[in-house]
Amino acid sequence: MSGGEIKAVLWDFGGVILTSPFAAFRRYEDENGLPRDFIRGLNARNPDDNAWARLERSEVDIDGFCALFEAESRAAGHAVSGADVLKLLAGEVRPEMVAALRAVAPAYKTACLTNNARLGDGPGMARTPAKARAIAEIMTIFDAVIESSAVGVRKPEPRFYEIACERLDIRPAEAVFLDDLGINLKPARAMGMQTIKVGEPAQAIADLEAVLGLSLRA
Repeated sequence: MSGGEIKAVLWDFGGVILTSPFAAFRRYEDENGLPRDFIRGLNARNPDDNAWARLERSEVDIDGFCALFEAESRAAGHAVSGADVLKLLAGEVRPEMVAALRAVAPAYKTACLTNNARLGDGPGMARTPAKARAIAEIMTIFDAVIESSAVGVRKPEPRFYEIACERLDIRPAEAVFLDDLGINLKPARAMGMQTIKVGEPAQAIADLEAVLGLSLRA
C-alpha cells in the first residue's frame, strides 16, 4: 500500500499515544465485583447522548457527569461511582508511538484527534504537573490538536473529522487515521481516509509504515 497520495497522519491520543484506559477499567471491575467490560459496555450504550458523550462535548460539568453516569450504571444493574471511573482515565505515554510521530512529522501534516473532557491541564487532561509537562511536549509536535471538549463534537461524529481536515487544509482521501476503536475509524473510512486500528505499538507502527512507505523505527 503506497502513501504517495497521503499528505497527513491523524492520531487519536488515549489508546494510541497513551495507553488505553480499558485495562484500568477491567482492574476496577475485578476489584469491585463488576462484570467484565461493564464500564466499557455502559459507555457504548446510547453513545451519542450518554454521560460520556455529554462530558466530552462540554455539555455537562464533572458533577453533572457523575450524576448521569451513576444513574446509567444503576439502570444497567450495578451502581458505579462516576468520580472513581474518571480517575481511571490517565494513561501512560507510549514512547514508541511518540517516536513514530516525531519521525512522521517532518514529511507529513499531523493532527491529534482526541475525545476529552475538562478534567485536568491541556488536551491530555493531565492531573499532575509532571504528566502535564510530558503531554504538553508531545502536543507541540502536532500541527493541529482537535479536542471534543473545545469544538463541541466528538468522534465518531463526522463533523469532528471534517474540522481536522479543515485545520490541515486537506481532503479526507489525503489522510491516514490511527485510533484504537473501530467505531471511531468507521466514519473516517467512509469519508475516504485510510485507517489503522491500533492495538500494540509495534503492530500500529508496522501498519503505518506500510501505508506511508516510510521506515519509522531506528
